[in-house]
Formats: sequence, C-alpha cells, structure tokens
Amino acid sequence: MGEFVKLEVDGAVGTIQLDRPPMNALNKQLQEEIRACAQEAAERADVRAVIVYGGPKVFAAGADIKEMVDMSYVDMSARARALSSSFSAVADIPKPTVAAITGYALGGGYELALCCDRRIVGDNAKLGQPEILLGVIPGAGGTQRLARLIGPAKAKDIIYSGRFVDAREALMLGMADEVVAPDDVYSAARSWAEQFANGPAQALAAAKKAIDGGLDGDLRSGLNLESEVFAALFATDDQAVGMRSFIENGPGKATFTGR
Repeated sequence: MGEFVKLEVDGAVGTIQLDRPPMNALNKQLQEEIRACAQEAAERADVRAVIVYGGPKVFAAGADIKEMVDMSYVDMSARARALSSSFSAVADIPKPTVAAITGYALGGGYELALCCDRRIVGDNAKLGQPEILLGVIPGAGGTQRLARLIGPAKAKDIIYSGRFVDAREALMLGMADEVVAPDDVYSAARSWAEQFANGPAQALAAAKKAIDGGLDGDLRSGLNLESEVFAALFATDDQAVGMRSFIENGPGKATFTGR
C-alpha cells in the first residue's frame, strides 16, 4: 500500500483509491503506486472485479505539471513509456474494471479512466484531454484509447480543442457509460462490480482478452484469438459446472468457483 494509492478489498471487489489532495495530481510516485495496486489486484484470487476511484470530490485533474515543466526531451523520453505502462497495468487487469468518476477527470485522469472497462460519472463531472492547451498531447494512452472508444473524428475534436466535456455530452459521445448523482457514483460502480463477485472468473478474463486483443489487430486475427480463448475455457471447472447446470436447472443458476 502506497502513500497516495491503496487497494482495499471488500466482498471480492477491490477498490484502487487515489488520495493525493486536493486534485489527485498524477506525479511519478502516484503513477507507480497505481501500477503496484493494479498488479496486486490482478494477482489476487479474492479480487473478482475492480473499481478505480478518486474520492467523493475529484477523480484526477491531470498530471502534476510542476513536476514536468522543467523536463527536457531527454528527460521525458526516458520517462514516457513508464508513464504509459503504469496506466496500462490497469488496462491489463484480467477482471471487470470500472472507473467511478466525480468532479474532474482530465488529461492523465481521464486517460486512467480510459483504462477501465466502464466509466460511471457524476452529473457534475468534467472530462477531457486538455494537454493541447499546454503545448503537448496526451501521453498516457489518450490518443489511442479515446479514438478506439468514440472514433477518430470525435477523439480529434476533444484532443485538438482541449475542451472540457460535461457529463451529459460525455454520455452521448460514449466517453461515459452511466451518469448518476455525485453522491451515488461509488455505490453505482460497486453495484456493477458486485455482479461479477461469484461469476466465472476464467470466462470473464477470456472475454476481456478476446475483446481488447481483437481491437489491436484485424478481424481475422481477432477471430483466431477468440477461437483460441474459447477453446481454452473447456479446460476450466466453470465450463463444466456452467454447462451441466444449464442442462439440469436451466440458465443462470450455476454456482461458479472461478477455476
């Protein structure tokens, strides 16, 4: 458990919580603590789903610019890949993940949210990639993940302008998946995550691997990947349990073990 980021587990749901007041500015230490918590959540068998949460007031307002302002090209070229990979550790968690967003999720904050499978936002949220206003571009996955999420034209509008997007527009664009009252953000994220607490963990991981891996290549490669992970599930206990339960009791009644 780090100084600014902690993983708390309750009822098979892990919460990765950022805590660097007042705005959860993403400095190097916080980024590396995100990596460590994400890797722990990925490895722990008692964690079946993960929430990434910035707290009741703000998700994360972006990178710590004071840490970056005097960096040279040589400095950043040595740091950029580590910055990106610290967030990719969240994307690589082989379990359902959801970002619970209140207030600002800007720049690196929204890039972190993009690493989750789902984004639930408060109706007070402001999302965006305003790096262009600093004379740079998103450097922790924003140009790639946002374009894949909402399409290149819409992503270019958000990134080129650097504008803030409110919750209503974010839902319309696909930058957010659900909008609730700010006080309900964490509970809504938890309700979504809890449905997987007793689910078929290996099948969920396979679904995530097939979807995310397929987006990285062409259709034929994606179909081949899907076939491979589909077939591999016939080596799991949950496949035998699920299919036997369907035959004997109908759909939706299986008790999975996660193995």
